[in-house]
Amino acid sequence: MMRLSGQQGVPVTVIDGQVVVGFDRRRHELLIQTAREGRIPFGAAVADASSQLMRRGQIPIFGAFVGRISPGSPAERARLTPGDIITELNFRPVTRAEDVEKALQGLKRGARLTVVFVRGDRTLRSEITL
Repeated sequence: MMRLSGQQGVPVTVIDGQVVVGFDRRRHELLIQTAREGRIPFGAAVADASSQLMRRGQIPIFGAFVGRISPGSPAERARLTPGDIITELNFRPVTRAEDVEKALQGLKRGARLTVVFVRGDRTLRSEITL
């Protein structure tokens, strides 16, 4: 369990390589749907960046705040780390967390993905193949 999730919480469920810790019915259903449709999970827990930064007393910016990253996921291969803020996916602006899912819809294995993100005071770009 620690190797899969990095946590000691139970239950731990793995769906198509994505780890879900605890009882999160909505996330389970989303991952099952994603696997059925042949979509590739991004592998990053995201939240609205503006609200996350305001809670920390920082100046809010628009984007998707990156939390946990799943090992071996596209998010990890794109060099994202917790605390990064995704501002663009495949040239589509990301102003909040739900924009990440919208930008990834319809992408299949072999598709190219360009991720623009903010880390500290730098804006970085990463390109990967799903």
